[in-house]
Amino acid sequence: MAELQKGLEGVIAAETKISSIVDSQLTYAGYDIDDLAENALFEEIIFLLWNYRLPNQEELDALKDKLNHYMTLNPRVYNHFEEYATDNVHPMTALRTSVSYIAHFDPDAENETEENRLERAVRIQAKIASLVTAFARVREGKEPIKPNPELSYAANFLYMLKGELPTDTQVEAFNKALVLHADHELNASAFTARCAVSSLSDMYSGIVAAVGSLKGPLHGGANEQVMNMLAEVKSVDEVDAYLDKKIKNKEKIMGFGHRVYKDGDPRAKYLREMSRKITEEAGRSELYDISIAIEKRMKEEKGLIPNVDFFSATVYHSMDIPHDLFTPIFAVSRTSGWTAHILEQYRDNRIMRPRAKYIGETERKYLPIEER
Repeated sequence: MAELQKGLEGVIAAETKISSIVDSQLTYAGYDIDDLAENALFEEIIFLLWNYRLPNQEELDALKDKLNHYMTLNPRVYNHFEEYATDNVHPMTALRTSVSYIAHFDPDAENETEENRLERAVRIQAKIASLVTAFARVREGKEPIKPNPELSYAANFLYMLKGELPTDTQVEAFNKALVLHADHELNASAFTARCAVSSLSDMYSGIVAAVGSLKGPLHGGANEQVMNMLAEVKSVDEVDAYLDKKIKNKEKIMGFGHRVYKDGDPRAKYLREMSRKITEEAGRSELYDISIAIEKRMKEEKGLIPNVDFFSATVYHSMDIPHDLFTPIFAVSRTSGWTAHILEQYRDNRIMRPRAKYIGETERKYLPIEER
């Protein structure tokens, strides 16, 4: 039997054209993340991940129109949030349920042609933004807001969440965050999605499985934990004492280090700059200053560099987005990658069936219950 690799570290489990991480540099379909972060709309990234190329203007306009069209949910979907939209239900739990629920309203949910799968991917990508924002509003006793067809995907999310047009800086920051989180090679949730559909299960099942994987604090939940940490530090002067205590107690400092990147997360620098801009616009520059102080100390003492989660937390917080929505926002972006991986798995499928190394007892004999 093959050698055990815990966590499948270093194991190649799939071939992909979607994204790659080589020498600590992330690319989407061969495009450097630096190039895309500076220039691309999230809608372009969606098309790129699904088709391995950037769209022309006609294709981009068509995708935007479809996304805006499909963003509106069936009235029964809006209403169903009233059954469980409370502060006691984590938004990721709600998202897991609601993604499964919208499958009931897809007229082609079981039609598995390539054309229908692509159309289904558009539907899911559009509706996941509405699911997150509708849940957030319903639990606050507010009416869900329908999308504005004149807005981009990033702007529409913020509009549907807040009920007011976002600023240019907010749209820029949110679009950049969506671009940077869209895909990340064969991460835990993408692998989970591929595993689910490798049995030829449907795309909704794959996305539900991926949402469940992303929910964990070792994956998508990290940026929420970062903000909880920053909330405990009231000023730059408290940073050293706070970190001293954490380090002494051998507690994990969230937002630092990465399983794959050894020389730093290439995505972090863009959200660092957006954090500076948006905290300044919101009059909350102290959050950026605290973040920089923590970053400096962690680099000097532990040799650790922040990952993408660290600065995304202050970006979202400065837009007055509730902290427990940070991971669902990650899911909104990463759905573009999940659907890309699902489509790719369908095109060249073999059911996932690894082996396990048995380490339990052997040669045991059944005893009648009165003898046990």
